[in-house]
Amino acid sequence: MKARVLSGVQPSGSLHIGNYLGALKNWAEIQTQYESIFCIVDLHAVTVYQDPKELLGKIRETAALFIAAGIDPKESSIVVQSSISGHSELAWLLTCVTPLGWLQRMTQFKAKAEQQETVGSGLLQYPVLMAADILLYQANIVPVGDDQAQHLELTRDIAQRFNSLYGETFTMPATRLPAVGARIMGLDDPTQKMSKSATGAGHAIGLLDEPKTIQKKIARATTDSEPAVNSERMGPGIVNLFTIGHACDASITKESVTGMRYGDFKKRIAEAVIARLEPIQKRFREITSDAAYIDQVLTTGRDRVLPLAADTVRKTKQAMGLYVQGIG
Repeated sequence: MKARVLSGVQPSGSLHIGNYLGALKNWAEIQTQYESIFCIVDLHAVTVYQDPKELLGKIRETAALFIAAGIDPKESSIVVQSSISGHSELAWLLTCVTPLGWLQRMTQFKAKAEQQETVGSGLLQYPVLMAADILLYQANIVPVGDDQAQHLELTRDIAQRFNSLYGETFTMPATRLPAVGARIMGLDDPTQKMSKSATGAGHAIGLLDEPKTIQKKIARATTDSEPAVNSERMGPGIVNLFTIGHACDASITKESVTGMRYGDFKKRIAEAVIARLEPIQKRFREITSDAAYIDQVLTTGRDRVLPLAADTVRKTKQAMGLYVQGIG
């Protein structure tokens, strides 16, 4: 029996090359090794205001990009989080066993809270919802980056606390993280991870960016004061561009770019990115030309995992002594 793997992406902002090289590409490569569930986590997105029409469009766009990037709906379940009520229901049940101090110490909450004048309670509860996403499907493995490692550890803490209070109910997700893809930093600030929420026009390469836009963004990317690429002494900007280029085209090696002047180096990286994204963009256009197909994929994914989600909610309620009649 295959181990179950689960991961997800918010449908806010625009998916970028960092999402692809750091997550989607890896998901596509491992999907046949596991029972794979990949979520579009729209409930996480609404911890801050989202324009309703834009959010719905982004949900469909994200689903299409999952498929275009290589997630096979026949091999993997592509699921919209809000289409399965068990996510919200289990999040509340887990909230009731999660100490406030555990949530207040989360580094992402503290960092985001410092950037906002007022903080919604949803932002504080975000890690509990993430725990519910994982535990709802009794996931064994959760392929996330280092920046999400604290949330995964909190999930383990919540599961352990619930199991100690009410009996063995949840599978403990593995502490080890499977190999994830490249960690891609912002083009404008190579010390910060590339983000969908960043507002700078030159920060990220969108998966749907046109070739000319990609060339322009890479040409303007932060480098350093060296006149040419020195593989023995790469600054963070050059390291980031090299990482992107090598992940898109393995023939780009340190040896092959050493001595290149930055203009030629950036041109080579842009060519590799454009070539990598071209088939994804072509497939995306094919998928989005048939809205019924996207709905079919999302309905099939939901129906495939719904019995598992309902079973977990039922067992959790039973363990807590709640009324469970009618739960299928």
